[in-house]
Amino acid sequence: MPSPIAATAFSRVTALAAERPVHAAFAWLHGNPKTILDWQAEVCSIPAPSFREQARAAWLAERFGEMGLESIHTDEAGNILAFLPAPHLDAESTGPIIVLSAHLDTVFPAETPLRPILRSADGSSSDSNSNSDRLEVPGASDNGAGIVGLLALAAALVHSGVRLPTPLLFLGNVGEEGEGDLRGVRHFYASSRLAQRVAAHIVLDGAGSDGAVTQALGSRRFRLTMTGPGGHSFTDAGTPNPIVALAVALAEVASTRLPEHPRTTLNVGTIHGGTSVNSIPQQAAATIDFRSTSPEELVRLEVALYRAAEDAVERANDLSKHSRAKLAFAIEKIGDRPAAHLPRESALMETLLAVDRHLGHVTTPRLGSTDANLPLSLGVPAVSLGAGGAGGGAHTLEEWYSPHGREIGLRRVLLLTLAISGWAAEQ
Repeated sequence: MPSPIAATAFSRVTALAAERPVHAAFAWLHGNPKTILDWQAEVCSIPAPSFREQARAAWLAERFGEMGLESIHTDEAGNILAFLPAPHLDAESTGPIIVLSAHLDTVFPAETPLRPILRSADGSSSDSNSNSDRLEVPGASDNGAGIVGLLALAAALVHSGVRLPTPLLFLGNVGEEGEGDLRGVRHFYASSRLAQRVAAHIVLDGAGSDGAVTQALGSRRFRLTMTGPGGHSFTDAGTPNPIVALAVALAEVASTRLPEHPRTTLNVGTIHGGTSVNSIPQQAAATIDFRSTSPEELVRLEVALYRAAEDAVERANDLSKHSRAKLAFAIEKIGDRPAAHLPRESALMETLLAVDRHLGHVTTPRLGSTDANLPLSLGVPAVSLGAGGAGGGAHTLEEWYSPHGREIGLRRVLLLTLAISGWAAEQ
Protein backbone atom coordinates (compact mmCIF):
# COMPACT_ATOMS: atom_id res chain seq x y z
CA MET A 1 0.00 0.00 0.00
CA PRO A 2 1.51 3.39 -0.99
CA SER A 3 2.50 5.79 1.77
CA PRO A 4 0.45 8.96 2.34
CA ILE A 5 3.30 11.01 0.84
CA ALA A 6 3.42 8.79 -2.25
CA ALA A 7 -0.33 8.98 -2.80
CA THR A 8 -0.34 12.76 -2.37
CA ALA A 9 2.67 13.13 -4.67
CA PHE A 10 1.05 11.16 -7.47
CA SER A 11 -2.21 13.14 -7.15
CA ARG A 12 -0.24 16.38 -7.27
CA VAL A 13 1.73 15.33 -10.36
CA THR A 14 -1.39 14.13 -12.18
CA ALA A 15 -3.18 17.40 -11.46
CA LEU A 16 -0.21 19.50 -12.55
CA ALA A 17 0.18 17.63 -15.83
CA ALA A 18 -3.42 18.50 -16.70
CA GLU A 19 -3.03 22.26 -16.17
CA ARG A 20 -3.08 24.49 -19.24
CA PRO A 21 0.04 26.54 -18.29
CA VAL A 22 2.01 23.30 -17.80
CA HIS A 23 0.91 22.19 -21.28
CA ALA A 24 2.15 25.52 -22.57
CA ALA A 25 5.54 24.87 -20.94
CA PHE A 26 5.64 21.43 -22.53
CA ALA A 27 4.75 23.02 -25.87
CA TRP A 28 7.71 25.40 -25.59
CA LEU A 29 10.07 22.48 -25.00
CA HIS A 30 8.55 20.60 -27.94
CA GLY A 31 8.72 23.56 -30.30
CA ASN A 32 12.28 24.75 -29.61
CA PRO A 33 14.74 21.87 -30.03
CA LYS A 34 16.85 23.90 -32.46
CA THR A 35 17.07 26.85 -30.05
CA ILE A 36 18.23 24.55 -27.25
CA LEU A 37 20.82 22.85 -29.48
CA ASP A 38 22.03 26.26 -30.68
CA TRP A 39 22.59 27.23 -27.04
CA GLN A 40 24.42 23.98 -26.40
CA ALA A 41 26.81 24.35 -29.33
CA GLU A 42 27.46 27.97 -28.34
CA VAL A 43 28.15 27.35 -24.65
CA CYS A 44 30.33 24.32 -25.41
CA SER A 45 32.57 26.51 -27.57
CA ILE A 46 33.46 28.62 -24.51
CA PRO A 47 36.39 27.21 -22.46
CA ALA A 48 35.51 26.73 -18.80
CA PRO A 49 38.10 24.71 -16.87
CA SER A 50 37.58 24.69 -13.11
CA PHE A 51 38.62 28.07 -11.61
CA ARG A 52 38.32 29.74 -15.03
CA GLU A 53 34.59 29.68 -15.72
CA GLN A 54 34.10 33.46 -15.99
CA ALA A 55 33.38 33.67 -19.75
CA ARG A 56 30.84 30.85 -19.63
CA ALA A 57 29.23 32.36 -16.54
CA ALA A 58 28.86 35.71 -18.33
CA TRP A 59 27.25 33.95 -21.28
CA LEU A 60 24.74 32.24 -19.00
CA ALA A 61 23.90 35.49 -17.18
CA GLU A 62 23.20 37.16 -20.52
CA ARG A 63 20.83 34.35 -21.55
CA PHE A 64 19.03 34.53 -18.20
CA GLY A 65 18.55 38.26 -18.73
CA GLU A 66 17.18 37.79 -22.25
CA MET A 67 14.47 35.44 -21.02
CA GLY A 68 13.37 37.71 -18.16
CA LEU A 69 14.63 36.10 -14.98
CA GLU A 70 15.03 38.37 -11.96
CA SER A 71 17.80 39.45 -9.57
CA ILE A 72 20.55 38.03 -11.79
CA HIS A 73 23.92 38.36 -10.11
CA THR A 74 27.32 36.78 -9.60
CA ASP A 75 28.41 35.81 -6.11
CA GLU A 76 31.91 35.88 -4.63
CA ALA A 77 32.70 32.36 -5.86
CA GLY A 78 31.69 33.15 -9.45
CA ASN A 79 28.31 31.40 -9.38
CA ILE A 80 25.51 32.90 -11.48
CA LEU A 81 22.19 33.20 -9.64
CA ALA A 82 18.83 34.10 -11.20
CA PHE A 83 15.31 33.86 -9.82
CA LEU A 84 11.74 33.27 -10.93
CA PRO A 85 10.31 35.26 -9.24
CA ALA A 86 12.80 37.05 -6.97
CA PRO A 87 12.40 35.94 -3.33
CA HIS A 88 12.23 38.33 -0.38
CA LEU A 89 15.72 38.74 1.04
CA ASP A 90 15.03 40.61 4.25
CA ALA A 91 16.10 39.04 7.54
CA GLU A 92 12.52 38.10 8.46
CA SER A 93 11.80 36.15 5.26
CA THR A 94 11.62 32.43 5.84
CA GLY A 95 9.62 31.05 2.92
CA PRO A 96 11.00 28.03 1.06
CA ILE A 97 12.83 28.13 -2.27
CA ILE A 98 13.68 25.38 -4.75
CA VAL A 99 17.15 25.28 -6.34
CA LEU A 100 17.78 24.09 -9.90
CA SER A 101 21.50 23.98 -10.66
CA ALA A 102 24.01 22.94 -13.32
CA HIS A 103 27.78 23.17 -13.10
CA LEU A 104 29.60 25.42 -15.55
CA ASP A 105 33.07 23.92 -15.47
CA THR A 106 34.66 21.17 -17.54
CA VAL A 107 37.68 18.91 -17.03
CA PHE A 108 39.43 20.27 -20.14
CA PRO A 109 42.31 22.79 -20.07
CA ALA A 110 41.60 26.24 -21.47
CA GLU A 111 43.72 25.56 -24.57
CA THR A 112 41.64 22.52 -25.59
CA PRO A 113 40.22 23.04 -29.12
CA LEU A 114 36.44 23.48 -28.83
CA ARG A 115 34.91 23.30 -32.29
CA PRO A 116 31.37 21.92 -32.08
CA ILE A 117 30.45 19.55 -34.90
CA LEU A 118 26.81 18.87 -35.67
CA ARG A 119 26.34 15.52 -37.36
CA SER A 120 23.24 14.10 -39.03
CA ALA A 121 22.06 10.50 -39.01
CA ASP A 122 23.94 9.74 -42.24
CA GLY A 123 27.21 10.79 -40.61
CA SER A 124 27.62 14.07 -42.50
CA SER A 125 28.58 17.22 -40.62
CA SER A 126 27.04 20.63 -41.07
CA ASP A 127 26.91 24.13 -39.63
CA SER A 128 23.13 23.80 -39.53
CA ASN A 129 21.52 21.88 -36.69
CA SER A 130 17.97 21.71 -37.98
CA ASN A 131 18.35 17.99 -38.64
CA SER A 132 21.26 17.22 -36.36
CA ASP A 133 21.33 13.95 -34.48
CA ARG A 134 24.56 14.47 -32.61
CA LEU A 135 26.73 17.26 -31.20
CA GLU A 136 30.42 16.41 -30.96
CA VAL A 137 32.64 18.58 -28.76
CA PRO A 138 34.42 18.14 -25.42
CA GLY A 139 31.89 18.91 -22.68
CA ALA A 140 28.85 18.36 -24.93
CA SER A 141 27.13 16.21 -22.36
CA ASP A 142 29.03 17.03 -19.15
CA ASN A 143 27.84 19.60 -18.68
CA GLY A 144 26.62 21.32 -21.81
CA ALA A 145 23.43 19.28 -21.55
CA GLY A 146 22.84 20.40 -17.97
CA ILE A 147 23.49 24.08 -18.64
CA VAL A 148 21.11 24.33 -21.59
CA GLY A 149 18.59 22.18 -19.73
CA LEU A 150 18.58 24.87 -17.04
CA LEU A 151 18.01 27.53 -19.71
CA ALA A 152 15.28 25.55 -21.46
CA LEU A 153 13.35 25.03 -18.23
CA ALA A 154 13.58 28.73 -17.37
CA ALA A 155 12.41 29.71 -20.86
CA ALA A 156 9.51 27.24 -20.79
CA LEU A 157 8.33 28.47 -17.39
CA VAL A 158 8.54 32.14 -18.36
CA HIS A 159 6.77 31.54 -21.68
CA SER A 160 3.94 29.56 -20.10
CA GLY A 161 3.23 31.80 -17.12
CA VAL A 162 3.04 28.81 -14.79
CA ARG A 163 2.17 29.85 -11.24
CA LEU A 164 5.09 29.02 -8.97
CA PRO A 165 4.17 28.15 -5.36
CA THR A 166 7.72 29.00 -4.25
CA PRO A 167 10.53 31.01 -5.86
CA LEU A 168 12.94 29.05 -8.06
CA LEU A 169 16.66 29.74 -7.96
CA PHE A 170 18.46 28.95 -11.21
CA LEU A 171 22.10 28.41 -10.22
CA GLY A 172 24.96 28.10 -12.69
CA ASN A 173 27.68 27.02 -10.30
CA VAL A 174 31.44 26.83 -10.62
CA GLY A 175 33.90 24.23 -9.43
CA GLU A 176 32.17 20.85 -9.65
CA GLU A 177 34.86 18.97 -11.54
CA GLY A 178 38.15 17.59 -10.21
CA GLU A 179 40.00 19.94 -7.90
CA GLY A 180 37.10 22.37 -8.04
CA ASP A 181 35.83 20.19 -5.18
CA LEU A 182 32.22 21.45 -5.29
CA ARG A 183 33.41 24.95 -4.41
CA GLY A 184 30.43 26.66 -6.05
CA VAL A 185 27.71 24.84 -4.10
CA ARG A 186 29.92 24.89 -0.98
CA HIS A 187 30.01 28.66 -1.18
CA PHE A 188 26.26 28.95 -1.70
CA TYR A 189 25.40 26.80 1.31
CA ALA A 190 28.06 28.41 3.50
CA SER A 191 27.46 32.05 2.57
CA SER A 192 24.05 32.70 1.04
CA ARG A 193 21.27 33.98 3.25
CA LEU A 194 18.95 31.78 1.16
CA ALA A 195 20.70 28.53 2.05
CA GLN A 196 18.55 27.89 5.12
CA ARG A 197 15.41 28.27 3.02
CA VAL A 198 16.21 25.57 0.45
CA ALA A 199 13.43 22.96 0.55
CA ALA A 200 14.88 20.87 -2.28
CA HIS A 201 17.83 21.01 -4.67
CA ILE A 202 17.67 19.46 -8.16
CA VAL A 203 21.00 19.13 -9.97
CA LEU A 204 21.15 18.81 -13.78
CA ASP A 205 24.29 16.92 -14.73
CA GLY A 206 24.82 15.30 -18.11
CA ALA A 207 22.34 13.39 -20.26
CA GLY A 208 19.65 10.78 -19.55
CA SER A 209 16.03 10.74 -18.46
CA ASP A 210 15.43 7.74 -16.22
CA GLY A 211 18.29 7.49 -13.71
CA ALA A 212 18.57 9.48 -10.51
CA VAL A 213 21.71 9.88 -8.39
CA THR A 214 20.25 9.51 -4.90
CA GLN A 215 23.32 8.12 -3.13
CA ALA A 216 26.27 10.49 -2.97
CA LEU A 217 29.60 8.76 -3.42
CA GLY A 218 32.12 10.19 -0.99
CA SER A 219 35.67 10.96 -2.06
CA ARG A 220 38.87 12.33 -0.63
CA ARG A 221 41.67 13.53 -2.87
CA PHE A 222 45.26 14.22 -1.94
CA ARG A 223 48.51 15.51 -3.41
CA LEU A 224 51.52 13.64 -2.03
CA THR A 225 54.80 15.50 -2.52
CA MET A 226 58.31 14.17 -1.83
CA THR A 227 61.21 16.65 -1.63
CA GLY A 228 64.97 16.31 -1.28
CA PRO A 229 68.25 18.07 -2.05
CA GLY A 230 68.62 16.60 -5.56
CA GLY A 231 71.90 16.49 -7.41
CA HIS A 232 73.90 14.92 -10.22
CA SER A 233 73.14 11.28 -10.93
CA PHE A 234 76.84 10.30 -10.71
CA THR A 235 78.66 12.73 -8.48
CA ASP A 236 75.81 12.85 -5.93
CA ALA A 237 74.95 9.16 -6.14
CA GLY A 238 73.50 7.89 -2.88
CA THR A 239 71.38 11.00 -2.30
CA PRO A 240 67.82 9.81 -1.63
CA ASN A 241 65.56 10.12 -4.67
CA PRO A 242 62.09 11.64 -4.29
CA ILE A 243 60.73 9.81 -7.35
CA VAL A 244 61.86 6.44 -6.02
CA ALA A 245 60.40 7.15 -2.58
CA LEU A 246 57.17 8.36 -4.16
CA ALA A 247 56.94 5.18 -6.24
CA VAL A 248 57.50 3.03 -3.15
CA ALA A 249 54.79 4.90 -1.24
CA LEU A 250 52.31 4.65 -4.11
CA ALA A 251 52.96 0.93 -4.54
CA GLU A 252 52.36 0.42 -0.84
CA VAL A 253 49.10 2.36 -0.68
CA ALA A 254 47.91 0.65 -3.88
CA SER A 255 48.24 -2.71 -2.11
CA THR A 256 45.76 -1.64 0.59
CA ARG A 257 42.84 -4.05 0.88
CA LEU A 258 39.62 -2.62 -0.58
CA PRO A 259 36.24 -4.06 0.43
CA GLU A 260 33.59 -4.88 -2.14
CA HIS A 261 30.88 -3.85 0.33
CA PRO A 262 30.81 -0.94 0.80
CA ARG A 263 32.35 -0.44 -2.61
CA THR A 264 35.64 1.41 -2.19
CA THR A 265 38.21 2.43 -4.81
CA LEU A 266 41.55 4.18 -5.05
CA ASN A 267 43.30 5.73 -8.02
CA VAL A 268 46.61 7.45 -8.70
CA GLY A 269 45.61 10.08 -11.24
CA THR A 270 48.77 12.10 -11.99
CA ILE A 271 52.47 11.95 -11.22
CA HIS A 272 55.05 14.69 -11.84
CA GLY A 273 58.70 15.31 -11.00
CA GLY A 274 62.29 15.40 -12.11
CA THR A 275 64.42 17.54 -14.36
CA SER A 276 66.38 15.19 -16.61
CA VAL A 277 67.45 11.58 -16.86
CA ASN A 278 70.84 12.34 -15.30
CA SER A 279 69.54 14.47 -12.42
CA ILE A 280 68.44 13.29 -8.98
CA PRO A 281 65.16 15.18 -8.66
CA GLN A 282 64.42 17.67 -5.93
CA GLN A 283 60.70 17.04 -5.99
CA ALA A 284 58.09 14.54 -7.12
CA ALA A 285 54.34 14.62 -6.59
CA ALA A 286 51.27 12.50 -7.27
CA THR A 287 47.53 12.96 -6.88
CA ILE A 288 45.46 10.20 -5.33
CA ASP A 289 41.70 9.73 -5.30
CA PHE A 290 39.85 7.61 -2.72
CA ARG A 291 36.11 6.89 -3.14
CA SER A 292 33.61 5.06 -0.99
CA THR A 293 30.04 5.15 0.25
CA SER A 294 31.51 4.71 3.75
CA PRO A 295 33.14 7.66 5.55
CA GLU A 296 35.02 5.14 7.73
CA GLU A 297 36.67 3.58 4.67
CA LEU A 298 37.80 6.99 3.47
CA VAL A 299 39.43 7.64 6.84
CA ARG A 300 41.12 4.22 6.73
CA LEU A 301 42.60 4.94 3.29
CA GLU A 302 43.81 8.37 4.37
CA VAL A 303 45.63 6.76 7.31
CA ALA A 304 47.13 4.18 4.92
CA LEU A 305 48.43 6.99 2.67
CA TYR A 306 50.17 8.76 5.55
CA ARG A 307 51.67 5.52 6.80
CA ALA A 308 52.95 4.58 3.33
CA ALA A 309 54.55 8.02 2.86
CA GLU A 310 56.21 7.96 6.29
CA ASP A 311 57.58 4.45 5.76
CA ALA A 312 58.92 5.25 2.28
CA VAL A 313 60.72 8.40 3.45
CA GLU A 314 62.15 6.68 6.51
CA ARG A 315 63.44 3.78 4.43
CA ALA A 316 65.01 6.10 1.84
CA ASN A 317 66.73 8.19 4.50
CA ASP A 318 68.03 5.10 6.31
CA LEU A 319 69.64 3.92 3.05
CA SER A 320 71.11 7.32 2.22
CA LYS A 321 74.88 7.63 2.09
CA HIS A 322 74.64 11.32 2.95
CA SER A 323 73.62 11.95 6.52
CA ARG A 324 72.59 15.55 5.81
CA ALA A 325 70.72 14.78 2.58
CA LYS A 326 67.27 13.77 3.71
CA LEU A 327 63.88 13.42 2.09
CA ALA A 328 60.68 14.93 3.45
CA PHE A 329 57.07 14.57 2.43
CA ALA A 330 53.89 16.62 2.54
CA ILE A 331 50.28 15.57 2.00
CA GLU A 332 47.74 18.18 0.92
CA LYS A 333 44.03 17.45 0.83
CA ILE A 334 42.77 18.78 -2.51
CA GLY A 335 39.23 17.40 -2.42
CA ASP A 336 36.67 16.18 0.09
CA ARG A 337 33.22 15.18 -1.11
CA PRO A 338 30.96 13.89 1.64
CA ALA A 339 29.05 10.61 1.35
CA ALA A 340 25.28 10.85 1.92
CA HIS A 341 21.97 9.61 0.54
CA LEU A 342 18.42 10.73 -0.17
CA PRO A 343 16.04 8.71 2.03
CA ARG A 344 13.51 6.60 0.12
CA GLU A 345 10.70 8.03 2.24
CA SER A 346 11.60 11.69 1.56
CA ALA A 347 9.06 13.89 -0.20
CA LEU A 348 11.54 14.61 -3.00
CA MET A 349 12.09 10.92 -3.72
CA GLU A 350 8.39 10.10 -3.52
CA THR A 351 7.65 12.98 -5.89
CA LEU A 352 10.30 11.82 -8.37
CA LEU A 353 8.81 8.32 -8.33
CA ALA A 354 5.37 9.81 -8.92
CA VAL A 355 6.64 11.85 -11.89
CA ASP A 356 8.28 8.80 -13.44
CA ARG A 357 5.14 6.74 -12.87
CA HIS A 358 3.12 9.41 -14.66
CA LEU A 359 5.60 9.50 -17.57
CA GLY A 360 5.89 5.71 -17.79
CA HIS A 361 9.49 5.64 -16.55
CA VAL A 362 11.07 3.26 -14.10
CA THR A 363 13.30 5.26 -11.78
CA THR A 364 16.79 3.79 -11.46
CA PRO A 365 18.51 5.02 -8.26
CA ARG A 366 22.24 5.44 -8.84
CA LEU A 367 25.42 6.13 -6.98
CA GLY A 368 27.49 9.10 -8.07
CA SER A 369 29.65 12.05 -7.11
CA THR A 370 27.92 15.31 -8.07
CA ASP A 371 27.00 18.72 -6.70
CA ALA A 372 24.16 16.97 -4.86
CA ASN A 373 26.71 15.50 -2.42
CA LEU A 374 26.96 18.79 -0.58
CA PRO A 375 23.29 19.58 0.12
CA LEU A 376 22.61 15.92 0.95
CA SER A 377 25.40 15.99 3.52
CA LEU A 378 23.72 19.02 5.12
CA GLY A 379 20.34 17.31 5.31
CA VAL A 380 18.85 19.20 2.34
CA PRO A 381 16.79 16.91 0.06
CA ALA A 382 18.70 16.76 -3.23
CA VAL A 383 18.93 14.63 -6.35
CA SER A 384 21.08 14.72 -9.49
CA LEU A 385 19.27 14.06 -12.77
CA GLY A 386 20.21 13.93 -16.42
CA ALA A 387 18.82 16.69 -18.63
CA GLY A 388 17.47 14.27 -21.24
CA GLY A 389 18.96 12.97 -24.46
CA ALA A 390 21.94 10.65 -24.61
CA GLY A 391 25.67 11.15 -24.38
CA GLY A 392 28.99 9.37 -24.39
CA GLY A 393 32.74 9.81 -24.21
CA ALA A 394 32.48 11.98 -21.09
CA HIS A 395 35.78 13.57 -20.02
CA THR A 396 37.39 12.73 -23.39
CA LEU A 397 38.02 14.73 -26.55
CA GLU A 398 35.51 12.46 -28.31
CA GLU A 399 32.58 13.47 -26.10
CA TRP A 400 29.19 13.65 -27.82
CA TYR A 401 25.54 14.36 -27.13
CA SER A 402 22.35 13.33 -28.95
CA PRO A 403 19.22 15.46 -28.40
CA HIS A 404 16.87 12.53 -29.07
CA GLY A 405 14.91 12.10 -25.84
CA ARG A 406 15.81 15.53 -24.50
CA GLU A 407 12.19 16.65 -24.38
CA ILE A 408 10.98 13.84 -22.12
CA GLY A 409 13.95 14.39 -19.80
CA LEU A 410 13.15 18.08 -19.42
CA ARG A 411 9.44 17.38 -18.94
CA ARG A 412 10.45 15.08 -16.10
CA VAL A 413 12.50 17.79 -14.39
CA LEU A 414 9.82 20.43 -14.96
CA LEU A 415 7.08 18.29 -13.38
CA LEU A 416 9.34 17.37 -10.47
CA THR A 417 10.21 21.03 -9.87
CA LEU A 418 6.61 22.19 -9.90
CA ALA A 419 5.37 19.30 -7.77
CA ILE A 420 8.04 19.63 -5.09
CA SER A 421 7.52 23.40 -5.11
CA GLY A 422 3.84 22.85 -4.33
CA TRP A 423 4.73 20.42 -1.55
CA ALA A 424 7.24 22.87 -0.02
CA ALA A 425 4.73 25.72 -0.04
CA GLU A 426 2.32 23.66 2.06
CA GLN A 427 4.80 22.73 4.79
